Amino acid sequence: MIEILAEYGREDLAKVYVASMRGNKEYLVEFVESIQPPIPREKKWVLIVSTLFGCPVGCRMCDAGGEYKGKLTSEEILSQIDYMIRRRFPDEKIPILKFKIQFARMGDPALNPNVLNVLEQLPETYDAPGLLPSISTVAPKNSEGFFEKLLDIKNRFYRGGKFQLQFSVHTTDNEKRDELIPISKMSFQEIADYGRRFCGNGDKKVTLNFAMTKGYPVDVDIVRQYFDPDKFIIKLTPINPTERAMCNELISEIDVYNPASADQIINDFRSQGYDVILSIGEVEENKIGSNCGQFVTQLKESEMHKRNYNL
Repeated sequence: MIEILAEYGREDLAKVYVASMRGNKEYLVEFVESIQPPIPREKKWVLIVSTLFGCPVGCRMCDAGGEYKGKLTSEEILSQIDYMIRRRFPDEKIPILKFKIQFARMGDPALNPNVLNVLEQLPETYDAPGLLPSISTVAPKNSEGFFEKLLDIKNRFYRGGKFQLQFSVHTTDNEKRDELIPISKMSFQEIADYGRRFCGNGDKKVTLNFAMTKGYPVDVDIVRQYFDPDKFIIKLTPINPTERAMCNELISEIDVYNPASADQIINDFRSQGYDVILSIGEVEENKIGSNCGQFVTQLKESEMHKRNYNL
């Protein structure tokens, strides 16, 4: 079902795997495992998996768009997780304090209902007391059925802070939001209404992610108008240096070498009562491409599968 064509990275930081599925190199995915130094793997281990072959959204900063070839099956999503787990834990017992599985690599998970089947299967498939699934989505319009079932699954399997939901909105200017994310999306009011329902007692707050980009404003007052600080947490990230971001001349408002560049916006959000996460990964991860890179395109263009990558 899954054939590994290439791997790139470091065992002590992050590894990216590129694989073909369905016995056909036209159906390519990539998936990632990473740790967060200085936190050891036994305390936190993150897997990031693909849910679509390519992506139909075409976000201006994301390399996963382009040749969209459809949805992965539940088994194909699980096969990525299986591969990374069995490399390290052949008995499928994962004694990790925080074992995070992110559905956030290639494709928006809200466009694939098979993600929901996987979420239902995970607790009975692996012996993983620290399991923490995470969905990251741009909130596609007309995905109400997906989100309603996600709420039901969270309530049945992942209550009490065992699930993480992130909406990537990036800017409070609706026209600019449409530039960055060129599909029909849920409005801020619709996201806010859903988030209030999703975040129950003891649950993690719903994350609003802003990839801070010059020319794409983030107005704290607009955020506060819609989103309750008791239900939502703010995550600020730099724009990663993807090929698409560079081609579109997107410039990060956050300097990865100077975290203080985010102090003003952080203080503005905190003054409105929000918890704020400044998420700047290891700069070395940009070289690996584990933050937001897209090796499938490179493989197709340069026959990367004939080469073996090692840092």
